[in-house]
Amino acid sequence: MEQYPQSPLMGQMMSRPLLISAIIEHADRNFGGNEIVSRRVEGDIHRYTYRDCHRRAKQLANALTKLGVKMGERVGTIAWNGYRHLEAYYAISGSGAVLHTINPRLHPEQIAYIANHAEDQYILFDITFLPLVEAFAAQCSSVKGFILMGDADRMLATTTIPNLMCYETLIAENSPDYAWPVFDENAASSLCYTSGTTGNPKGALYSHRSTVLHSYASAMPDSLNVSARDTVLPVVPMFHVNAWGLPYSVPLTGAKMVFPGPALDGKSVYELFEAEQVTFSAGVPTVWLGLLNYMVQNELKFSSFKRTVIGGSACPPAMMKAFQQQHNVEVVHAWGMTEMSPLGTCGTLQSKHLALSAYAQQAILEKQGHAIFGVDMKIVGDDGAELPWDGKTYGNLLVRGPWIISSYFRNEGGDVLVDGWFPTGDVATIDADGYMQITDRSKDVIKSGGEWIGTIDLENIAMSHPAVLQAACIGVAHPKWDERPLLLVVKKPGAEVTREALLAFYEGKIAKFWTPDDIAFIDALPIGATGKILKNKLREQFKDHVLPTA
Repeated sequence: MEQYPQSPLMGQMMSRPLLISAIIEHADRNFGGNEIVSRRVEGDIHRYTYRDCHRRAKQLANALTKLGVKMGERVGTIAWNGYRHLEAYYAISGSGAVLHTINPRLHPEQIAYIANHAEDQYILFDITFLPLVEAFAAQCSSVKGFILMGDADRMLATTTIPNLMCYETLIAENSPDYAWPVFDENAASSLCYTSGTTGNPKGALYSHRSTVLHSYASAMPDSLNVSARDTVLPVVPMFHVNAWGLPYSVPLTGAKMVFPGPALDGKSVYELFEAEQVTFSAGVPTVWLGLLNYMVQNELKFSSFKRTVIGGSACPPAMMKAFQQQHNVEVVHAWGMTEMSPLGTCGTLQSKHLALSAYAQQAILEKQGHAIFGVDMKIVGDDGAELPWDGKTYGNLLVRGPWIISSYFRNEGGDVLVDGWFPTGDVATIDADGYMQITDRSKDVIKSGGEWIGTIDLENIAMSHPAVLQAACIGVAHPKWDERPLLLVVKKPGAEVTREALLAFYEGKIAKFWTPDDIAFIDALPIGATGKILKNKLREQFKDHVLPTA
C-alpha cells in the first residue's frame, strides 16, 4: 500500500473505519420500515424490511462464526438477486470474512477453478443451481460445506453434494444478538472474478473502504442518483460486479429495493416494474432489448419508471432513443469494469448544455460520460505519451482511484499498473469537457491499411435500422488491407432487409472506408456470462469468411 508523508498538523476528527456493516446498520436505524421486495426462485413474492434484513444478516453472521469462518476467509455465493443474497452480502463481509460472488453462467470447470483459487470455505446457492453445484462440488478441495438458500422442505436427501446444509435452518438456530466487529477499513470485503482478461479468470479483491467510497460516489446526483424517494430494481445480477454496487448504495440511501430473482424476460420484468412502481433500474443492453421488444409487441407503457442506467457494453443510440422518446425514460450511459468496482463514468448533462439543441444534447448523452469524483482517467498513445482531450484523438484509456485495483488477487498476472495507472483495454476519446467515449476494445478494433476502424459506431448505425435487432462487427483477414469489417446481423422477428440495403444505410454516416465489406445474417449472437457479445467466438466462427471482391 502506498505511503504518504504525514503533515505536521493533523486534523482532529474521529477516525471511524469505513465498514460495510455500517451501511445496513444505517438502513435499519434510519429507514428500518422501508421495503425489500423479492421475486423468489420458488415463484412467489416475498416482502420484508431493512430492519428484518439486518436482523437476519446478524443471525447468518452468527451461523458463519459457529461454522468456523474466520476473518479474511472467503465464502462463495451462487444466487440470483434476492433478499437472502442481500443478507449474505452483509453477513459475510460485515463479520470480517470475504464475500465471493460466483457467476453461475460460467462452465462448471471454470467455477471449480475459481472456488479453488479463492479457497472458498463454504458456498451458498439458490436451488435453481443445484445441478450446477452437483457438477463441480467434488472438485472443490477447500469447501467444507454447501448451504442451500431455501427452506428445510427444499432439502434433497438424494443429492451428491457433500455436507449440505439448509440456510433457513441456520438462520432459525442462531440469535440476532451479534455485534459487528470493528477492524481496519482496508481489510478485504468481497472478491469478484473477471473473465475479461487473458488466461484463467482473475480476482478483483475489494476492500471495505473502497466499497463504501464507491457506494457514496455512485449515489451522487450525476452518478446513479439514488435517493430515498426511489424504488430501485437492480436488473444487473448480484453475481456480476456486485450488481454495480446497488446492494450497498440503495440501503445507504434508504430507497425501496425490488429484486427480480431468476425471471429476467421482458414480460416478468415489466410486470414487476408495474406491480412495485419501480422508478429506477440498471442493467446491460441485452436485458433492455427483451423488455422493449415485449412492450412494443403488447403496446405497453410504463406508469412509474423514470430512469435507467445502462452499462456493461455500449448502449445502442437506438435503444436510448426508444426509452427516451417512446417511454419518457431517462437513460444514463455508464462505463466501468470489474477492476473498478465497477463505476467509472456516467453520462449526464451540465447546465451549459441545457440550451443546446436536442440533437447536440443527444450526442453528449451517447458518450460513456464524465468521470465521477474518485476516478481519474487519461488516454495515451502506444508510446505511453498522454493524448489531448479534443474529442477526436483516440488512445488507450487508463484510470486510477481509490476503488480501482492495484493488482489481481494472489498477484495473478504480475504488476498490472503502468506508472500507477490501470490500463483498461479500452480505446477512447475524451473531449474538452471531460466526456469520454469508448470507440472500441483494444482487442476488437479493426486495423485496416494502417487505419483504425471502431466497431461500436458501425454496430450502432446498423441497430438504428428498423429491421435490425442486434449487430456485431468483427475484422476478418484481407489480402491487401490486413483486416476489413464484417457485420453480423440478427433481424427482428418478421422483418426483412437485404445486404445491399443495409450497406447503403451507411452512406453519409461514416467515412467511406469504414463501411463493412460484407454482411452475414445469423439467427443469434453468442452472449457471454455477463451479457456481452462474445466477439472472440464470432472471430473464430467467421475466420475463414471470404469477403466479396470489389
